[in-house]
Amino acid sequence: MIPKSVQTFMETITNQYGADHPEWVAVFNKCYANTLETTVKKLNDGSIFLLTGDIPAMWLRDSTAQIRPYLILAKDDPEIQDLIKGVLTCQLRSIALDPYANAFNAEANGQGHQTDQTEMNDWIWERKYEIDSLCYPLQLAYLYYLATDDARVFDSDFLLAVDKVLEVWETEQNHANSPYQFTRDTWRVEDTLTNEGKGPDCVVTGMTWSGFRPSDDACIYNYLVPSNQFAVLVLSYLADIFDLIIPDQKKLGRITRLKAAIEAGIQKYALVKNQAGQEIYAYEVDGLGNAAIMDDANIPNLMSLPYLGYCDVADEIYQKTRATLLSAENPYYYQGKFAAGNGSSHTPENYVWPIALAMQGLTTPDKAEKAEILEMLVATSAGTNLMHEGFDVDNPANYTRDWFSWANMMFCELMLDYFDIRIKIKKAV
Repeated sequence: MIPKSVQTFMETITNQYGADHPEWVAVFNKCYANTLETTVKKLNDGSIFLLTGDIPAMWLRDSTAQIRPYLILAKDDPEIQDLIKGVLTCQLRSIALDPYANAFNAEANGQGHQTDQTEMNDWIWERKYEIDSLCYPLQLAYLYYLATDDARVFDSDFLLAVDKVLEVWETEQNHANSPYQFTRDTWRVEDTLTNEGKGPDCVVTGMTWSGFRPSDDACIYNYLVPSNQFAVLVLSYLADIFDLIIPDQKKLGRITRLKAAIEAGIQKYALVKNQAGQEIYAYEVDGLGNAAIMDDANIPNLMSLPYLGYCDVADEIYQKTRATLLSAENPYYYQGKFAAGNGSSHTPENYVWPIALAMQGLTTPDKAEKAEILEMLVATSAGTNLMHEGFDVDNPANYTRDWFSWANMMFCELMLDYFDIRIKIKKAV
């Protein structure tokens, strides 16, 4: 069931822009409706479970990105407000259940990766610890507040989740003290952690450790820089909440100290030189001098830093980093007959991700570049008018995942951005 406000919004978009950009609008309408038509499941407790698409589980990351473009309509629409709050409640309760898990079942049905060697239970689909899984729901709560001025979203579920997140992030500043470990019996090395499930060696840096990337692939070096930068942003949101909205000086001090330590670690350890000798952000570091110069299609990534609100798009280090990522120096940058952009270790070589292309468009001030990417995305949907996970740059008919809601909504957000319709965010301070 599509809310009336969504139907009206799609009609408005069609009437205003459909004549000049019929293909863009056709894809937009199909994608914007698809999440509501195919992924929403209301649970018995009143919360809303959001399927990622063709996998019957809810990822904390994906579900936030899937719901984010509806924030544009939230201020004046109680139905959209209830939808977003319902998803958020499900996310926050999932964090309270296990802050180390990345994906959950709609009920305690024991589905998913139950044979993994980690502390699984019947609610958990997968327990790969990823920093961004904890960032996204807290970000959604704050962006919902910015869109609606409704502080009731900072309820008991939110407060409990915040405590869980702070505890994990503080613990993982020194992973040697962590209870978390993860191994999977698999041929695919990206799906398991080395060193008896504890991951490779690293030292204390001030940053917080992550086992896996937002691609669900294992980190090579476990201080995942864009995820730590996302954590800094979210901690700045929490500082705002516990300073001005729910005053709590003790919690505010804890948040401020953690944020400062992570940011100091980023500045000390995450800045490296590219092949041209320019200072850029590494994707991952270990504090021992090792660094990965690359980017992955999944968000948060280095490309997304201005989109998240960590830095300004004109920031010199960001611009140097961006140029490096859109070059052969990034091992996951692919060019072909039909597309050029970032892929992932999660998909085959020469597969570019629509999510990455959309993020490239969302982080450029150049309207012509945005239009070029929108044209590229429409032309490479293999006639489906939906986005996919990844596609072959030389043959877009070869793609992964027919049904991938996150990618659909990233296309929608880019097209709305092109027409100057944007979600309200706040930059890190």
